[in-house]
Amino acid sequence: MPSPQYRERTAFSLPGLPVAGALTVLVLGGGGAIAAGVNGSGVLIGIGVVALVAAALLGPGLVMVQPNEARVVQFLGRYTGTVRRDGLQWVNPFTSRARVSLRIRNFETSVMKVNDADGSPVEIAAVVVWQVEDSARASFEVDSFVMFVETQTEAAVRHIATSYPYDNPDDSAFSLRDNAEKITEQLSAEISARVESAGVRVIESRITHLAYAPEIAQVMLQRQQANAVVAARSRIVEGAVGMVDMALAKIAEQGMVELDEERKATMVSNLLTVLCSDRATQPVVNTGSLYN
Repeated sequence: MPSPQYRERTAFSLPGLPVAGALTVLVLGGGGAIAAGVNGSGVLIGIGVVALVAAALLGPGLVMVQPNEARVVQFLGRYTGTVRRDGLQWVNPFTSRARVSLRIRNFETSVMKVNDADGSPVEIAAVVVWQVEDSARASFEVDSFVMFVETQTEAAVRHIATSYPYDNPDDSAFSLRDNAEKITEQLSAEISARVESAGVRVIESRITHLAYAPEIAQVMLQRQQANAVVAARSRIVEGAVGMVDMALAKIAEQGMVELDEERKATMVSNLLTVLCSDRATQPVVNTGSLYN
């Protein structure tokens, strides 16, 4: 984004209540002077007229500033400053004062369909919490800072979605589903960089919707289930091997029976069958010997 040309600065202003009191005195004094000069005193009439004209010219300078609101002041098309102090204020009456809200806002993108880093279509949506930080940039750097934030937020969400895969089975890199915290941090940083020129500060951003597109959702669900089955089987086999090793070590340590290599292989086979099977095993009683 181009470097901003405008920076917010404080405009000249006075507390409005004392000015309003002075204007009231001018109006009442001017009216009284005119009334007193009706009997023939042209000087009093002139003073009264001047007081009323002065009150009429200075009166439009009174402006009410709401809490969490700023008034951007312009004089003859030039930016002269911003009034942030709330309450009744008085500024140059020949200036224009545009209202800019400084309240915290949020924007939630629509559900967008994009391709992730693997080329798989996914649906994604996010919400961003933001606030105007520089009223001058928000007013003069972009046409509409609200639409600017919305457009740049959607662009950032699309860019983040295309930069990472939805799911990464081997956990070798970031993925949209497994690394939500890191992804949202990068999303907030990217949105902040995009909207900085508009004088907007990003408070927080979160992904609110993330899913595979309907046309591939069923296939990807089957793949996730297959990965889960493989992971579970690997864990079972790993535990079974440890248990078999522990059993053989205990038998050898306690000298319960002498096992040759063939008998050890048979015991290992039987124990692994019992431990790794997903169904209840049926024992078979051998009335002879291992070799008969």
